[in-house]
Amino acid sequence: MMKKLALIAATFLIASCQQDKIGYVDNGKLMDGYQEKIDVEGKYKSKADVLAKKRDSISQAFDFELKTFQTKAQSMSQKKAQEEYGLMQQRAQFMGQQLQQEEVQLQTQGQTEMDSVVSKVKKEIQAYGKANGYTYILGGGDGGSVLYGSDTKDLTQEILKLLNDKYKN
Repeated sequence: MMKKLALIAATFLIASCQQDKIGYVDNGKLMDGYQEKIDVEGKYKSKADVLAKKRDSISQAFDFELKTFQTKAQSMSQKKAQEEYGLMQQRAQFMGQQLQQEEVQLQTQGQTEMDSVVSKVKKEIQAYGKANGYTYILGGGDGGSVLYGSDTKDLTQEILKLLNDKYKN
């Protein structure tokens, strides 16, 4: 009787495993190869480069102004020089805060856009899974839940091609 139950349980287990269609996607490779993600990163890198150049330009101009002031301050009274220097410090602090706000705003915009890309990728994977009869599509790669998967179950390149083809259009 025990042998029959074990045989029935094993048969049921094998049958249920055969019904599930499972694949996985290497998240890192998928995102690294997705053109929209590459474009978003490029766009925000360009904006960050422009902001860095602006910061450098402002810094150089302020350094020049500070050196000019130091020369001029030698002919001023100590009180007047301290007042002028205090005003320059306030201006420098204000400019630094403005640049920092621009940087935070840029980072926030970039993160929002990248979150949108990730959401789009997840929806495409879900749609692909439904359209192709998958019970599960697991996430692999760094931080993923797939520690091993047969290459025949790796859907990364198929889904990457689908995403990039849709993005081109």
